[in-house]
Amino acid sequence: MLRPLLLVLCLGFLHLSPAQESRTYTISGTLEDADSREMLLGATVFDQNSGTGTVSNTYGFFSLTIPAGTSELVFSYIGYTPVTLSIDLQKDTTMVIRLRAGTQLEAVEVKADRLEKNVQRSQMSTVDVPVEFIKKVPALLGEVDVLKVIQLLPGVQSGGEGQSGFYVRGGGPDQNLILLDGVPVYNASHLFGFFSVFNAEAVKDVTLIKGGFPARYGGRLSSVLDITLKEGNMQEFHSALSLGLIASSAMVEGPIIKDKVSFILTGRRTYIDLLIRPFLSAEDGTSGYYFHDINGKINWRISDRDRVYLSMYTGRDKFYYRYEEKNYQPKYEEEASFGWGNLTTALRWNHVWTKNLFSNTTLTLSDYAFDTDNQYKETSGSTLVSEQKLAYTSGIRDWAGRIDFDYLPVPKHYIRFGAGAIAHTFDPGVFDLLNFSDGDRISTQIGQPKITAAEWFAYGEDDAELLPALKVNYGLHLSGFQVEDKHYISLQPRISARYLLRDDLSVKASFSTMRQYINLLSNESIGLPTDLWLPATDRVKPQDAWQVAVGAAYDWKEYELSVEGYYKDMDNLLSYTEGSSFFSFTNWQNRVTQGSGDSYGGEVFLQKKRGTWTGWIGYTLSRSNRQFDELNFGRKFPYKYDRRHDFEIVVNYKKSDKFDIGLTWVFGTGNAISLAAESYYYAPPGSNPNSFYRYYIEHFEDRNNFRMPSYHRGDIGFNFHRIRPHYQRTISFGAYNVYNRKNPFFVFTEETNNQVQLKQASLFPIIPFISYNIKF
Repeated sequence: MLRPLLLVLCLGFLHLSPAQESRTYTISGTLEDADSREMLLGATVFDQNSGTGTVSNTYGFFSLTIPAGTSELVFSYIGYTPVTLSIDLQKDTTMVIRLRAGTQLEAVEVKADRLEKNVQRSQMSTVDVPVEFIKKVPALLGEVDVLKVIQLLPGVQSGGEGQSGFYVRGGGPDQNLILLDGVPVYNASHLFGFFSVFNAEAVKDVTLIKGGFPARYGGRLSSVLDITLKEGNMQEFHSALSLGLIASSAMVEGPIIKDKVSFILTGRRTYIDLLIRPFLSAEDGTSGYYFHDINGKINWRISDRDRVYLSMYTGRDKFYYRYEEKNYQPKYEEEASFGWGNLTTALRWNHVWTKNLFSNTTLTLSDYAFDTDNQYKETSGSTLVSEQKLAYTSGIRDWAGRIDFDYLPVPKHYIRFGAGAIAHTFDPGVFDLLNFSDGDRISTQIGQPKITAAEWFAYGEDDAELLPALKVNYGLHLSGFQVEDKHYISLQPRISARYLLRDDLSVKASFSTMRQYINLLSNESIGLPTDLWLPATDRVKPQDAWQVAVGAAYDWKEYELSVEGYYKDMDNLLSYTEGSSFFSFTNWQNRVTQGSGDSYGGEVFLQKKRGTWTGWIGYTLSRSNRQFDELNFGRKFPYKYDRRHDFEIVVNYKKSDKFDIGLTWVFGTGNAISLAAESYYYAPPGSNPNSFYRYYIEHFEDRNNFRMPSYHRGDIGFNFHRIRPHYQRTISFGAYNVYNRKNPFFVFTEETNNQVQLKQASLFPIIPFISYNIKF
């Protein structure tokens, strides 16, 4: 793979410095929202005279080198009114372009917007999902959920009924790199996966990459979910309030110094514990559950060349139980709780070095922790009679830094390069035990010590138009990992290409290799936060994967159609050995085994981004397998989330500015599960066969040898808007699982009259929802 990549690299450099037949100058600057001064990422800059163009980067920066003389420049962005400027270009020029939200003009849409369409991009297996569309998709209990919308894309499967975990092209949940403002998020779920941690009011942009990974991304095998937070309004103060059935959220943003410094702050909390409290008996104690999220960001425009951002997210789930008996002596108290949560922080500095060189320097912290605490004590008066305590903690903490450069020497090349390092601290789990009785106190700690590791990377990539019809994104990602006395190094080539057959039709291909140094040790259950993040070691090898994909893209009026086929091969996948779990005092490396996997299939994606009707239709045909020497007698078996068919319809109909309807329908082949081929009771020799002391034996022929019934569900939501000069109000109502499908959550066996029957448990019937949102 390296030889053809080096050939493309040489051709790119030969193409990078052509003989200049005429003078050229560079127009550079930023694209902003005219009302809020938020940066517009992925906006289009197009010169109608030369037929060349570019798009703004993640921070709104653009650079376009064009011939001297008269130029007709069009600046456009989806959902905004384009701006057209006629200039006589006689020198390098810097400008700030501000676009105002409004109607796209068809006259300039054809040429200017073609740069951002899928048919033109060298990148494949990538989907951008507008946040405003996410807010219109019907959701469980009316809680807008970024991850549940991601599950509705082809190639992406959900973890189960109502859950927000996702599995991409046969990969596991740990193989998804989830970035929040550039910071990895290690647990993206609330309430065991039924809600995600991302508050849509704080989110600005959502991009999912399933394959053909650009060289700037690394560290995971299956996908990149890149979520960018809003920056805050630099012009005026705004606020928003959302009231739902189980949770409420609030947002406030505005200028600290107008046109200089802005902030945004959002918060969300459930009130399940408060709602159920009146129905609980005080005699049984106090119990409940809640989760909360807080997002904050400060944006400081130091100058036209420098900008600093400070962003923060914190969120936590907590179950708790308290009971106190005061009427008897000795008095006793009982308290139990367990919780988990994330803390992420990012400090970044944007700097424009020259007309075509931009850098972003970032320092980040990502901290995920899970903990339980159980206490019981007896007191007589002020004297402690006895006390027992059991606590458990585990987690992962990362300190990281990186610098990324965008270099645009000529319009036909977009070069990115950078480097970074991560300091990992893994906590595999520690039990704290305390027992006090009869004046004797025993306190001990059982578990495994923390593990520290260092990870580093460097990359370079170029998005190059080598021929009028051929555009290639090629690059290398170099990474290393140091843990204890073991050092791993990996060189990962990446390439994706687009060839235009005509202006509205292209064929694409990609190849990428990935390496992952950290593992999520999971029971593949409901998505419990007890799953452990652990490093590669001298005994546990890093995960590796390569993926190849081919496809075609077609644009027709307002529709974009893509068809892709892929094959992915994975090595050194991690799983518990038979009978093992995280509840153990032994070394975790003694409880795991490593194996391989593969996944292949095809995807169809038809999308409409503009007009009265918007949305998409997606279909996936796929197969995913696993093979471990120590599992299933070494035979290959279907992955738990192997699904032959997945079908999604997501539609929004905007009748007017006052009313729109959201509809979704999904169908999926049932999950693979393991069921015994036969079962029987065994009594030891010499014992009574009918006695209580006998064993129930189950015989399994193959792992994941049975399919649960197929899953399908329809949702509907109605949104009523009222727009006034000083506020906007939206009332939403609808239903999740509108036709009350009894989908299987899990299956179990039950013995009745010496007959064993297989039954299913369903979780969610039809669930209506209503929410109220107001913005000032």
